[in-house]
Amino acid sequence: MPGATLSRWTMSYFAAALSCLVAGLILTASGFGYPSTAIEDPESLAVIHLIAIGWLGLLFAGSLLQFVPVLVSRPLEMPRLSLPVLLLMMGGLGLLLTGFLGLADILPLWSWTLPLGGSVLTLAFAGLLWMVTKTLAAARPLPLPAKFVALGCAALVGVAVSGLLLALPLSGLTANRYLVYFLLEAAPSHAYLGLVGWMTITAIGVSYRLLAMFLLSPERSRMTSRAVGWLMAAGLGIVVCGILPAAGSGISSTATIYLATAFGGAAALIYGLDVHFIFRERKRKSAEMNVLASLTAVAMLIASFILFGASVLGDLPIDLVLPAAYLFVFGWLTGLGLGQLYKIVAFMTWLECYGPILGRAPVPRVQELVNERRSAAWFLLYFGATAAASIALIAAAPSIFRWMTVAQLAAICALAFEFAQARRLAIVPQEVRLPNGARHPQLFLPSFKGRSQ
Repeated sequence: MPGATLSRWTMSYFAAALSCLVAGLILTASGFGYPSTAIEDPESLAVIHLIAIGWLGLLFAGSLLQFVPVLVSRPLEMPRLSLPVLLLMMGGLGLLLTGFLGLADILPLWSWTLPLGGSVLTLAFAGLLWMVTKTLAAARPLPLPAKFVALGCAALVGVAVSGLLLALPLSGLTANRYLVYFLLEAAPSHAYLGLVGWMTITAIGVSYRLLAMFLLSPERSRMTSRAVGWLMAAGLGIVVCGILPAAGSGISSTATIYLATAFGGAAALIYGLDVHFIFRERKRKSAEMNVLASLTAVAMLIASFILFGASVLGDLPIDLVLPAAYLFVFGWLTGLGLGQLYKIVAFMTWLECYGPILGRAPVPRVQELVNERRSAAWFLLYFGATAAASIALIAAAPSIFRWMTVAQLAAICALAFEFAQARRLAIVPQEVRLPNGARHPQLFLPSFKGRSQ
């Protein structure tokens, strides 16, 4: 990543995201929400949005601010919007959670909180999209990874609009029959647009660049990679047609989700082949921890689509859709996010601290900011617990599931401690920790001395 600049607020996004992930797992482990209650109950919706927006949304937003400039070799446009977007995302999430807890009779019910939260989040996503799309537009023609990000941005528009439309009837502010029908039919499409459309497509695009960079593999625009993009785009188009009344397709919302997921599953298999090719062509023979974690996450992505396909096509006595969704969120998206955070936090810290003195003083390697052997145990615990939790959901064993979420929580807290240790330079050998001219980074807030972006 030669010549890379630092996004000033990305670490703050990551800290807020990890806090939401920890809070969501604490609630789940305590028996709050799914699977202790139905997936459509307000308690479950509160936990789902805490994970989807609080953890994954903030994680992806912060990552885009840092890596979109890397993908297109241009500085981020309008970077001063980064802090307002972060504050709006957190405020909108807080309003949403207040609304869901009001529906669950845990807090007073204020009907305006859900639509206001949706409006604030829509404004936050608009600010994020303005920065990202303006940066992409200034760099045309786009490389393939950036095209994936652009497609993910299109899906984010659908997530924001559909979420706002869902909040209106759910809050009780309106009984419009079209919006009520939308609420009854479009929730799975809303989830697909967010988890598959925005997050998965964006993650695939960025991972093509990051995996090749971290493994020193040739960066190629393969036919298979383009096929992944087209299959994902087709799935998005099917979902959008399924939730637009004007489409007049005559196909039920459930059928469109199944068809779109079939396209997504095919794309996931081809993506897995691409990752195999990138790994096989690597010049760096020893794969680091972040790469191994990413490979495990890709395997869980494919496994989640296999589970979903088995549930739809296998005529099984048990429903595998929700266990597949759990494996998708915590095995694929969260596993990939944690794996890349492990490298990104160390690399950004190294760049912030030692970048200004490169060539003028001895500096440590990026690998010396982390303890890979210790972190490997936490990743093993996390992925093992995630697989076991998914099996517990299949077996309808809620007590085992809760214990597995406790194990996930322990692994994530341990990894968060490792991230903090990297930021504090606690593992770096004393003789090269802070040479003259090096700046000790803040834990998660930006340094206001010498602004970089």
